[in-house]
Order: sequence, then C-alpha cells, then structure tokens
Amino acid sequence: MDFDMSPYGVYVWSAWAISAVALLGLVVRGALAARRWRRELARLETEDDR
Repeated sequence: MDFDMSPYGVYVWSAWAISAVALLGLVVRGALAARRWRRELARLETEDDR
C-alpha cells in the first residue's frame, strides 16, 4: 500500500481524522441516548405496575 500522497497528504489525512472523530461522536451520542431511553422505559414500566 502506498500512503504517500505528496502535497495532498496533510489535507487527506486530516479529513479522514475529522471524519473518524465525527463518526465516533455520533456513535457515542447514540449509545448514551439509547441508555437514557432504556432507563426511561424501565421507569415508565414500573409506574404502570403500581
């Protein structure tokens, strides 16, 4: 594999890094939201049982 991109390397690798960080942020945000929704659902289900 040839990773040398001459004058465009800085641009290309920084774009890849920014994209990876953005995607990771979206995954973390989704996981945290799912955890909150699960807790809220459990709370609502226990309220219905009373």
